[in-house]
Amino acid sequence: MKLGSLLTAMITPFREDLSLNAEQAARLARYLVDIGNEGVVVAGTTGESATLTDEEKLELFRAVVREIGGRATVIAGTGTNDTRHSIELTKEAEKLGVDAIMAVVPYYNRPTQEGLYRHFRAIAESTSLPVMLYNVPSRTGCNLLPETVARLAEIDNIVAIKEASGDLNQVSEIRRRTPPDFAIYSGDDSLTLPILALGGVGVVSVAAHLVGRRLRAMIDAFQKGDVRTATAIHLELWPIFRAMFITTNPIPVKTAINMLGMNAGPLRPPLGPPSEDEERAIRQVLRENGLLN
Repeated sequence: MKLGSLLTAMITPFREDLSLNAEQAARLARYLVDIGNEGVVVAGTTGESATLTDEEKLELFRAVVREIGGRATVIAGTGTNDTRHSIELTKEAEKLGVDAIMAVVPYYNRPTQEGLYRHFRAIAESTSLPVMLYNVPSRTGCNLLPETVARLAEIDNIVAIKEASGDLNQVSEIRRRTPPDFAIYSGDDSLTLPILALGGVGVVSVAAHLVGRRLRAMIDAFQKGDVRTATAIHLELWPIFRAMFITTNPIPVKTAINMLGMNAGPLRPPLGPPSEDEERAIRQVLRENGLLN
């Protein structure tokens, strides 16, 4: 199945007591689809997955599938740094009707490339769902190399990668080594346009919480061959891309969503609010781009 070209890595709303607000998550998912997203990734990095219990993740998957299932793709973040745990969570997510799963490179334990291959193969073999790999070395301490991606792309239901190494040479090598129908997604908003030019299909976005319609227009323009318009939109959105990473993701985007009145709630420790200077910078970029009156 096609997962879509504009996907948002959704934040996870919490109540003031830090409990999960699944109802608000469902509303946010509906809003994201309304502004041009073809799907959402639930319980990924931006969703503070590291502080979510399995029960909370499953509650999120259930709520979002109920809200937007059939209208947009729901991709469940089920990867952990434990193969057995990842398989168990993947099987539970599949029962809830998600459309695909995303599995991050195992963090902290720094497996070999052969270990990575076996980890992702085992997850893929445990499910009938499409699998998106997620490579984010700055978070995991381990880089999924292009030759390993190429081996994994030979497995029928491993269909995509969210590539967040920030290395366009690596993206080129992945594209060169994988079949044309293997989907490469940018994991960095600021690299979406360059990755499209290298044969990528789109982005798993943070900024699309705020500027989904403009990102949709940029991708559509590029796909129609109108590179000039796509570049103009990229440059227009560049200050927002930059502001969303002035400190650890998802601190800026959750702060911004709250500034826009969408009730995302606090961040769970060890994450916390931005500094006064960071908050001021986020507010300023929202104002300058007409998002905040």
